[in-house]
Amino acid sequence: MLTVMIFSIMLALMVIRVPIAVTMFVAGSVGYLVQTGWIPYANFLNGQAFARFASYDLSVIPLFILMGHFATQGGISKALFSFAAGVTGRLRGGLAMGAVLACAVFGAICGSSVATAATITNVAYEEMRRHGYSGRLATGTLAAGGTLGILIPPSVPLVIYAILAEQNIAKLFAAAMIPGLIAMCGYMIAIAVYVRLVPGHAPEHDVVDTADLGLALRGVLPIVAIFTVVFGGIYGGAFTPTEGAAVGAASTFVAALLKGELTPQKTAQSFLATAESSALIFLIFLGADVMNAALALTQVPNQLAQVIGGWGLPPLAIVGAILLFYVLLGAVMDELSMILLTLPIFFPLVISLDLGMSREHTAIWFGIMVLMTVGFGLLAPPVGLNVYVVNGIVRHRLQPVPIRESYHGVMPFLLSDLVRTLLLLFFPGISLWLVGFI
Repeated sequence: MLTVMIFSIMLALMVIRVPIAVTMFVAGSVGYLVQTGWIPYANFLNGQAFARFASYDLSVIPLFILMGHFATQGGISKALFSFAAGVTGRLRGGLAMGAVLACAVFGAICGSSVATAATITNVAYEEMRRHGYSGRLATGTLAAGGTLGILIPPSVPLVIYAILAEQNIAKLFAAAMIPGLIAMCGYMIAIAVYVRLVPGHAPEHDVVDTADLGLALRGVLPIVAIFTVVFGGIYGGAFTPTEGAAVGAASTFVAALLKGELTPQKTAQSFLATAESSALIFLIFLGADVMNAALALTQVPNQLAQVIGGWGLPPLAIVGAILLFYVLLGAVMDELSMILLTLPIFFPLVISLDLGMSREHTAIWFGIMVLMTVGFGLLAPPVGLNVYVVNGIVRHRLQPVPIRESYHGVMPFLLSDLVRTLLLLFFPGISLWLVGFI
């Protein structure tokens, strides 16, 4: 009954559009107060807030966010899309494939799905429409491509998962690399199939100017260098993931300065946007901590694990049901809130299952599966945060697109997501192969 009360309060506040961090904090506070009273609650809140925000590991989050903002404000995305379009432009649907490729490379220095989708949309949408792509395919491609911002390391949700599950960030990044590349290739295949099965949404032959491909390549080299330095340093033992994020942010700042587009105003905007995003994430952390503590007092998470364990279901069936729940939850919650709220409940259950792997490998594999499902939720209606972001950007352009057309546009990519998720579910070794080299 206490658990039902806590979730009812949270959902009621969400219905009236109270921010998710506040809804979890209020619902958790009420549940904690009902069970313990004011003094234990005040002591818990005082100690928990300090313990959470004093964590050194959390500093990696604003550093990766700042790295992404420097790349966005520094104009790196323009050269990136020009190069990607030049590489794939001769293929049918090649400009859309180039947008996906640009999202993947930009995501390698960004770590945010929304930022990746918004940045590449600003430089690619008009070009795609000018070449004859429909609004449906253009917005669907850019929304789906944006999810590569979290599927390809560095990934802010994956960092949060690592902190909550007490796992090695570098190993999780390594585990996400191959699934992220599979996602990129899957999206490009989906485009190739779609433009052939559904004519009229892309030109028969893309005519893309490749004369300046060498110039565009020089614009992309800083991104390649930054990625090599950051992840080469992390996996080579030169520095920790947090230090790597700092090196990456500083390197991106220098690259943007050398490009000549990072003005003092844009630099200030990068720091301000980073502070706002970090504050939001940390507040969600605190709200989730309070709510999870209240739920822990009810003993429902432990009872749930015991009940499900007593059903005798195959372990993969239980994991599949959890992932399906994440898809449904994605209709009403953002990815960070989902992970922070549900992981303390589901993680102990998954770790206790006999999946034929070590405890560490199970934790890493489950983190990748959660990340894949979160990406699915960023596209799936009725919310699909990336779809809203892309559609909102193009709404003020010369050729706006109805939101229903954008939802139709992401359907081929959702099918690709489904195939990829099933592949990773039944073959965990795909995610864990690179981890074995660390």
